[in-house]
Amino acid sequence: MKPVFTSFPLRFGPGLPGEKRRSFKPRSTTTTSRQSVAPVRAGKLYMHIYEQPISGKEVVKFLRHVLREVSGKLTIIWDGLPAHRGQTVKEFLREGASRRLHLERLPGYAPDLNPDEGVWNYLKNVEMKNLCCQGLDHLKTELRKAKERLRHKTQIIKSFFREVGLV
Repeated sequence: MKPVFTSFPLRFGPGLPGEKRRSFKPRSTTTTSRQSVAPVRAGKLYMHIYEQPISGKEVVKFLRHVLREVSGKLTIIWDGLPAHRGQTVKEFLREGASRRLHLERLPGYAPDLNPDEGVWNYLKNVEMKNLCCQGLDHLKTELRKAKERLRHKTQIIKSFFREVGLV
């Protein structure tokens, strides 16, 4: 089985560089959520960005995308987001996705076991270092560019898994 990691959601904050502090909390209308997946062996990064809180519908949409992109059986490692345990995801698994997906949940608050923390650390501190965005649209554009640059750096993506002992 190919180990895969996914996590949902992370907010950018507490503010944009060069601006007054602005909250990006779940109740805010300016939330930027994300989800990402990186197969270990291939060193690939799959990421969808959502502006609304992530529900089971988005989780299933993303899992369908990963199943189309990555062949074979996959182990999905994810955090405790309620959408992961929701009815929509359970129905998706019952409909046949469980033949290819094995799900493993991280313990509560375990950033030291979370390779996705490496992804976000790298994006924020390397690819987007010293970036001053004019607003959320600019931030989303720059995040997409940074994500695309990182997607081509397979050794760096694999290092996120080594760092947490998953390789």
